[in-house]
Amino acid sequence: MYLAMNRFTVPLENAAEFEELWLTRESRLQDMEGFVSFQMLKGAETEGRILYASHTTWQSEAHFRAWTTSEEFRAAHAKAGQSRKLHEGAPRFEGFSAIQKIDAKQPA
Repeated sequence: MYLAMNRFTVPLENAAEFEELWLTRESRLQDMEGFVSFQMLKGAETEGRILYASHTTWQSEAHFRAWTTSEEFRAAHAKAGQSRKLHEGAPRFEGFSAIQKIDAKQPA
């Protein structure tokens, strides 16, 4: 299992537009082999800013790397530079390989 995360620091005045951009974009993730799940996470407001994190889970790092070089990736990010920049600085990427997984118990 591989988790790919990007963190975005968004000024409070841009939060609604930032969320709308993510909620209405065509991701194309579901077309990719090895894709497991995606979440866009919203943190608490601190000093007029909100921390967001996109959280994508893949079967392996190789599957994630294939996504980043795919036509689907290029298509999903084609409009990224066309809107005004809503977050501060560059997104901060973090990648993690799972060393342990514990699932919830299933009801008997």
